[in-house]
Amino acid sequence: MTDELQRFGELLSSRRTVNFFEPRPVDHQLIHEAVEVARWAPNHRLTQPWKFFHLGPETRSTVIDLAVELAVKAKGEAAGAARRERLEAVPEWLAVASRISEDTLLDMEDYAATCCAVQNLMLYLHTAGVGTKWTSGAVTREPATLHALGLKPDEYRVTGLIWIGYAKQRTESNRGPLSEVFSQLA
Repeated sequence: MTDELQRFGELLSSRRTVNFFEPRPVDHQLIHEAVEVARWAPNHRLTQPWKFFHLGPETRSTVIDLAVELAVKAKGEAAGAARRERLEAVPEWLAVASRISEDTLLDMEDYAATCCAVQNLMLYLHTAGVGTKWTSGAVTREPATLHALGLKPDEYRVTGLIWIGYAKQRTESNRGPLSEVFSQLA
């Protein structure tokens, strides 16, 4: 293995989900560059099924209000207040959507391609020292979230909300042994 390949492997395996962020902004040009890299993800038939939305204050507030409403309904007022505090502390947000297809195979391929694009985006930001969290909670399945993004629920699905910022703390992650997930077949 070359040094370059080893460094690349270490970069990939060192990316972690960030749950808590420092209260400092992330350069919007860096986010723009990350989306540029993201759109080069592999996708069958070159459908480019993804849409990326950098949420401004108004749209972000709409999504946060909806997430808080869902938390209150599910767990009560205290959970809603805690949810609002946590969400408002996230410096930058991207929403990522993938096109829906009536063709089941194409729909699956397009969703998978969008997920690859999200991974590209997160790895680019990680390389720049910026942390991310890909969240796909209940708010991503709400038609009101799609409406806030200017999308129609029968045309797109929210693949995820990507929280972006500088990590307040590093999260450790354990993975089982490679032998649990990899087999060499004859």
